[in-house]
Amino acid sequence: MEFVNFNCKPENGVMKNILQLHQTIFNDSETLLNRLENKKNLLITLALENEKVVGYKIGYELDHDKFYSWLGGVDASHRKHGIASSLMKLQHEFLKQNSYKVVQTKTKNKWKNMLILNLKHGFDVIGTYTDEKGEPKIILEKKL
Repeated sequence: MEFVNFNCKPENGVMKNILQLHQTIFNDSETLLNRLENKKNLLITLALENEKVVGYKIGYELDHDKFYSWLGGVDASHRKHGIASSLMKLQHEFLKQNSYKVVQTKTKNKWKNMLILNLKHGFDVIGTYTDEKGEPKIILEKKL
């Protein structure tokens, strides 16, 4: 297993793998490429097995001190092997090295594994809100 960071959208073959995995997990890859545009200081952290993307974490800068860890997932056949934790650790190491003070993320109660992972890695719940679809979201932050 290889873990790598990209500070921009990766080349087409790798990006296609990310979109396929995103589609499998979230059933929505059509808008992802457009949503990546104009994200300041984009960071894409990948878990690769034999050059295939089996996990990813995407985030971007909110301001010079705060980074938003936005999207991520691990292929169902590779879960429960610590890949999500490794992706998070690599992302946070990069953020510390690049002088960010805080990382923020949001999740939904229905994604309990993600909520638990964030709590295990030092995130604190700082608030909640209801999104435009009427679903409650949980806001978490971690001081780096």
